[in-house]
Amino acid sequence: MTKGFAAIFASVSAIAIAVPAAAQDGSDYNGPRAEVLAGYDTMRPGSSTDIDNADDLDQSIDGITYGVGLGYDFQLGNVVLGVEGELMQSEAATDFDTTGFSDLGVGNVESNLDLYVGGRAGFLAGPRTLLYAKGGYTNASLDVLATDNVSDALTDVDLDGWRVGAGVEQSLGGGLFVKGEYRYSNYEEGEVEAPSGMESDRFDVDLDRHQVVVGFGARF
Repeated sequence: MTKGFAAIFASVSAIAIAVPAAAQDGSDYNGPRAEVLAGYDTMRPGSSTDIDNADDLDQSIDGITYGVGLGYDFQLGNVVLGVEGELMQSEAATDFDTTGFSDLGVGNVESNLDLYVGGRAGFLAGPRTLLYAKGGYTNASLDVLATDNVSDALTDVDLDGWRVGAGVEQSLGGGLFVKGEYRYSNYEEGEVEAPSGMESDRFDVDLDRHQVVVGFGARF
């Protein structure tokens, strides 16, 4: 079990314990909320780094993503404004086989933690249906395997970027809700940490990320 998964599991357990005691009327969008999230994650080079090749090699990594989110909302009539944060784990990865390095244009890659902090704004399309848009800062970590076909080196890549998205949240009553959401992220800066612990200077990157997630949560 990775440290990231262990942290997410602990957070989910805490939410599961707190929800029955703290849930309130779902028609009120004021106050804190907590949720568990799961969905599909894909990442590939952006338009400035996409690699054209005769073999039409797949340059994307795909997999499931899961985690937890916390937020705080303010309801002003039919308008809802909020701040939120997420801790996600992604299983998107290539095969670590040391024989080819086409994917994502940087080598064999395994996605790791996916962090997000931002805000959202929405309006009530009905008494229990919230339509919203969101945006903010995102940070992602990747494990990249490099090789000279003699020895391998696993390095950590830290990425910074921005995220936008949109979704719909449906109240189930009793403070509980479900949601569906699409989000797009673009990572523009990166930093490499070598196995020795030495860190590189910040450098420019261009990676696109698309995610579709569903969530279940409670308002307190």
